[in-house]
Amino acid sequence: MAELLTTVLNAAMLSALYALVAIGFTLIFGVGGVLNLSHGATLTVGAFTAFFVTGALDVNIWVATLVAMLVAAGFAGVLYLGMVRFVEDDPITVMILTLVTSIVVEELVKIFVGTQPRAIPSLLDGQLAIAGGIQTNRLLAFALSWAIIGLLFAGVNYTRTGKAILATSMSTKGAALVGVESERMYLYTWVIAGALAGLAGVFLGSIQTASWAMGRAPLVLSFSIVVLGGIGSIRGSLIGAYVIGFLEVFTVSYIDSSLSGLASLVVLVAILLVKPEGLFGRELAH
Repeated sequence: MAELLTTVLNAAMLSALYALVAIGFTLIFGVGGVLNLSHGATLTVGAFTAFFVTGALDVNIWVATLVAMLVAAGFAGVLYLGMVRFVEDDPITVMILTLVTSIVVEELVKIFVGTQPRAIPSLLDGQLAIAGGIQTNRLLAFALSWAIIGLLFAGVNYTRTGKAILATSMSTKGAALVGVESERMYLYTWVIAGALAGLAGVFLGSIQTASWAMGRAPLVLSFSIVVLGGIGSIRGSLIGAYVIGFLEVFTVSYIDSSLSGLASLVVLVAILLVKPEGLFGRELAH
């Protein structure tokens, strides 16, 4: 019983991190109508920013986390302004450019850091005597992830900028008629998604380790999550993250650790065949 409780808690905490990544991924698609294949690389940028800031500059991990979010947000913003906005009407070109960007980031990490995994300091040390012992760092990541997700939901639904983003996602022409600058909204979504990915990178790096390829698995999982929840649906991504997260953890824990990632791919194929619009359709379709 204690082992099952531990598995459930680990799945819930990991799913919150998946939600951070997937919501940013689906936000970009829902508003801009493009798939950002460098989203996993943005996560890597955030993780290694924290690694360098804490190691080379001897800065507190909390300050490093804030810096990592800013750098990852800046990376995503520069990517949009420097490349994507010129070709955003051609989704295939955007996919190719972002994929190439992802490969470049991975190669740079291998050149300057190496291929060995690197540890990022925990945001909070110690354990709580729950279900045989749960790292407080994992609980903190879970709590902060939900706090950030809650702020994002509130911002999108109750602020002027958030409503402008929603309007742009529904109709670019309609939003323009009421004075909304669509290009600015696109930039905002890329920056927000970058910040979320950067934060998730720090959390994953502190819970596990950071490596040059650490963004690949979250990117693949994001595909499964957003297809399951409904491409463009933030609510769907949140629910999908928990479904996929629990499947992943239970598969690894009770079936075979070598099957990690397989469950999400099976779900992806099944949803595409049975209900391609996902659980919640295209809530934020372009």
